[in-house]
Amino acid sequence: MQSGRATVDPRKLRADDLRHLLAVARTGRLVSAADALGVDHTTVSRRIAALEKSLGVRLMERGAEGWVLTDAGRAVSEDARAIEEALARVADAVSGQETPSLHGTVRVCAPDGFGTVFATPALARVRRDHPRLQVELITATRQLTLHPSGFDLALAIGRPPGNRLVTEHLTHYTLGLYASDEYLARCGSPGTRADLGEHALIFYIESMLQVGDLDIERHLPGAAPAFSSTNVFAQVEATRLGAGIGVLPAFLAHRAQLRRLLAHEVDIRLPITLALRREAVTHPAVRAVRAALRQEVADHSAELLPERAGKTPGRGGDSA
Repeated sequence: MQSGRATVDPRKLRADDLRHLLAVARTGRLVSAADALGVDHTTVSRRIAALEKSLGVRLMERGAEGWVLTDAGRAVSEDARAIEEALARVADAVSGQETPSLHGTVRVCAPDGFGTVFATPALARVRRDHPRLQVELITATRQLTLHPSGFDLALAIGRPPGNRLVTEHLTHYTLGLYASDEYLARCGSPGTRADLGEHALIFYIESMLQVGDLDIERHLPGAAPAFSSTNVFAQVEATRLGAGIGVLPAFLAHRAQLRRLLAHEVDIRLPITLALRREAVTHPAVRAVRAALRQEVADHSAELLPERAGKTPGRGGDSA
């Protein structure tokens, strides 16, 4: 708090009001916070207003993507987490639970493909170990604004903006050219990058793509996809059905048993960054999810960064 403010009497503060603040900070939405707390959104709004009045500072403000914490709100929420965790430990103690379990809600944002294949099993493993923890996964392959509200941990292609975030490199992953056997039998295989002009490409819709690192012009200058989708799983399916040659993540293409082409000429490697809100870094549940994600990536590094070969796991041949 800034100097010169009136002294706050801690006896007038209600711990439950802090719980409402944390709920909105995690979701960015009054309605979502109310659902998580089992109350209506007017109650959430009223409790936060009461907390702001008691403290004499503004804790939240409306942003472009929902409610966000002010500087004072971030400071208060960091200490509020400690109170929330202490209450959880009290509940464990009276229930006779020897090993404290994780409580609360952790929200993760991730790209469609990576979120489904890697974040989902990591979160499922954390949930098995901590059944009282609620996990939420939001998937979308877009340039996350990563506003420090509405999530606890995010995975993003490239390096996300925002100096209010704690970021670290999680892994790289490979994208390459892939096709089905049926397509290759019908249309033939390109011998060089120059031959790609004679084939239909499958990739994202350029005008709707919000991730600069996925701009196909950066990797295949002059290429124009003939089949486009905002959903990477639709791209994989279109490639599997022979609609063209897909520019796909290796970890998805291999699972679909697609054939890699021009592996030594087209080997796109992009970074995945893990980002956390600063006030979430020390939260035990967030730490558990962070560790589970790292382990999942380590266990499947060969899928993320396969050797530059035209073979598909489980099948022979080389079409590169």
